[in-house]
Amino acid sequence: MGVTPDGDPVLAARLTVPTVPETFVRRERLVEQLAEGAGRPLTLVNGPAGAGKTLLVADRVAACEPGTVAWLTVESQDSAPGVFWSYVLHALRHHGIAVPEYIRGPARPGEVDHSLLARLAAWLNGRDSRVILVLDEFDRVAGSTAVADELQFVLRHAGDGLRLVIISRTEPLLPLHRYRAAGELVDIRADDLAFRAEETAALVDLHGLPLSAEAARTLTERTEGWAAGLRLCALAAQRAADPESFLNDFEAGHSTVADFLLGEVLRAHPAETQDLLLRTSILEKTHPDLANALTGRDDAEPVLETLQRTNAFVEPLGHSWYRLHSLFAEILRVHLRVRHPGLEPELHRTAAEWLSRAGLLDEALRHAADAGDWELAAAELVGHLAIGRLLTGLAAERLDGLFAQMAPEASGPAPDLVRAARELAHHDVDRGVTYLRRAEENLPERGTDDAAAVRLSCAVLRVLAARVVGSADLAETAARDAADAEQDLPADRLERSPELTALMLTDLGSAQLWAGRFDAARATLSAAVEAAQGLPTAFPRHEALGRLALIDYLHGRPGQAEAHARDAVAEAERSGLPVSYRTGMAQLVLAAVAVDRYDLTAAEEHLDLAAATSAAARDPLVAVELAILRSRMLVARGDSRAALPALDDMTRQPLVSAEPSPWVSDRIAMATAAAHLADGDPKAAVKVFEEQPLHSPESRAAEARARLAAGDGERALRILDGLPEPHDQGPAVDVWLLLTRAQVVEATTGDSPAAEGLLLRALAAARPHQLRRPFLEAGPWLGRLLRRRPALAREHTWLTGALAPRPAPAPRREEPARPLTEPLSARELDVLERLAQLMSTEEIAADLHLSVNTVKTHLKSIYRKLAASRRGEAVRRARELGLL
Repeated sequence: MGVTPDGDPVLAARLTVPTVPETFVRRERLVEQLAEGAGRPLTLVNGPAGAGKTLLVADRVAACEPGTVAWLTVESQDSAPGVFWSYVLHALRHHGIAVPEYIRGPARPGEVDHSLLARLAAWLNGRDSRVILVLDEFDRVAGSTAVADELQFVLRHAGDGLRLVIISRTEPLLPLHRYRAAGELVDIRADDLAFRAEETAALVDLHGLPLSAEAARTLTERTEGWAAGLRLCALAAQRAADPESFLNDFEAGHSTVADFLLGEVLRAHPAETQDLLLRTSILEKTHPDLANALTGRDDAEPVLETLQRTNAFVEPLGHSWYRLHSLFAEILRVHLRVRHPGLEPELHRTAAEWLSRAGLLDEALRHAADAGDWELAAAELVGHLAIGRLLTGLAAERLDGLFAQMAPEASGPAPDLVRAARELAHHDVDRGVTYLRRAEENLPERGTDDAAAVRLSCAVLRVLAARVVGSADLAETAARDAADAEQDLPADRLERSPELTALMLTDLGSAQLWAGRFDAARATLSAAVEAAQGLPTAFPRHEALGRLALIDYLHGRPGQAEAHARDAVAEAERSGLPVSYRTGMAQLVLAAVAVDRYDLTAAEEHLDLAAATSAAARDPLVAVELAILRSRMLVARGDSRAALPALDDMTRQPLVSAEPSPWVSDRIAMATAAAHLADGDPKAAVKVFEEQPLHSPESRAAEARARLAAGDGERALRILDGLPEPHDQGPAVDVWLLLTRAQVVEATTGDSPAAEGLLLRALAAARPHQLRRPFLEAGPWLGRLLRRRPALAREHTWLTGALAPRPAPAPRREEPARPLTEPLSARELDVLERLAQLMSTEEIAADLHLSVNTVKTHLKSIYRKLAASRRGEAVRRARELGLL
């Protein structure tokens, strides 16, 4: 076979193309990349040990024509240029490529005559067909500048006659940047070589182990598509009783994969490098300074650079950060516990302290938890003013899960504050307040930033607790304490945790809103909206905007309410808040405005979105408004009977554990009374208002409507006359009050011109906002009035179309309707028809030109024949029988 310049025999095995096993998976995407290399001077296949580099190229070579490809597996002694080029010439001749006799091998191992390289390049350039030279394991001579320079010379001057394929764990010392810039390099990297899930499934299947798509995905993620790891796993799984379970749950630290990585990768490095790899294996990512803190040395930067450059399963992340291959790190951690028992917790603690100083709190908390040092973890969370991250933001769920593992032995104000925050976030007020009080008993003395951080965190949680129990007084007291604590903290430290202030303001504003302190709530919530922009404050801003929308709606300003609600939705969309994380209040306000406009389809869509949020089950304001709006929707669709159960449930169960809300109870009463009126039971509507005190002009006006429907017009007029002068109310409230007064005035005084004047004012206020619901619920008197003024009806076609009679809902029968034992007379049917239109006894009498007593007699007869005891029941029975 011949000898090399140093007298050693040429090893034929180094010239042999490796055999491709039957279990090899040909991946077309990589075959296409290699095929592309046939048109370019240089192809580089660069990846870590076991990445499948050699077999990829060997499979491609097997498909080439004999005499066109030469293969050389490089060894470390090839760093001597004479030895290297001697093997190159032997490889060419071994593979049937006739090298001319005038191109003789080098005479000395340490150098090559330049004329030899020039003759070789000239011959290659003059050939009719090109030669492909494959240099496998080129990283073994990667440090030889001479070999690299000579190879570059031959490649550049061989022209189209040479295609060079380099297989290496490191980048060769060739001017790769020039080849890349000229488009003359095909670069196949570790990411390209990594198996995809479907390729993993194909590989395992070739080993006789069919694998589900999910199992293939899991295995691919765990091995990061590393070819050798996948093959070794497949071989081990062949001996397992349940191969798929083995592949899902194999212990990487005690496997053939571990043997390969420890032997092929770890032990190939000096002891200092091994120590660094073992200690940094506890990290998801590492920085040279962090690695130095773990090793106690100062050489991490060059070591990590070398590991990355040599593809030793260390990947650069940018900005001097690196990560270990996840499977390699898993194996190293097992080896660390064997080599250094008990060291791992101390490494985690050191990492936590370094990461905290670097401002990387999330990573610091994980390592403090892994060290079992819960006092440190809680102190870091509180000290960074990050207690709010347990309550808001996309990290809240993860942090909650982390601190759910906190040992009960962890003591001190910081652990108790963390416990309090978790309990309050889960709406367990009693347990949360218990932990808060325990933390307050151990508050540190003033004078340090850390003490101020504890006091501020405590005050913020007290505001939250006050919100949950519905106490604006307690919330305002705690907010003053928070402001006092902020004075002891540097401004830049507060600026780094903007969510804390935004949360406190939103909770304070919500407590003030619950108590009916609308002006204070508006100011506080507006301040929350003005908090620093960004993901940390996205949720409190979203919630504050939704609350502001509700305040606008309660004060009768649908335009402003809609604008605030849409801003709240936009904030959530812009920040990527999942639907389940949102408050739902903005959607409820949009639904309420849609119902007032009688756009029931849009209202239903908004209600569905609100109901999909987690707040629908835990936020009393959302729960109340959801029940009220569902009731209104049912009334608007003519199913008043179904509107009452949800409202009844809302009145029976306490919404919070402490102070009731005056305006909330008013709104429930108003919605309940409206459902009773729509059901034809004005007495039940009156009873609702008699059972509780009323606080707002709107609720008093609603009582007046109920009194009028029950026949007590004088009492209704007195109620309206006793209302205070309007203050801070918008057009929607004006419309309700004007319509109610118009109805009462016409019914009690017969002053139609005055009633018409009031109606004109109501129409003028409602038209810009398309407020139809107040008119739809006003009763039949409005239709009669508009019939007397056809010009007025034509002027307000936006409303009159909605006033057209609507079909009654299909009867809901649990059993077949019983037939009448005695038919209704024609006059009784006339009375029944007007009864269904919600006309009062006096209105029916006037419409039919009968006395009130005669109508009452007809009503008694109707109730008897229909086996009903009140109006609503009689109307339902008549519909079931097809009489209406």
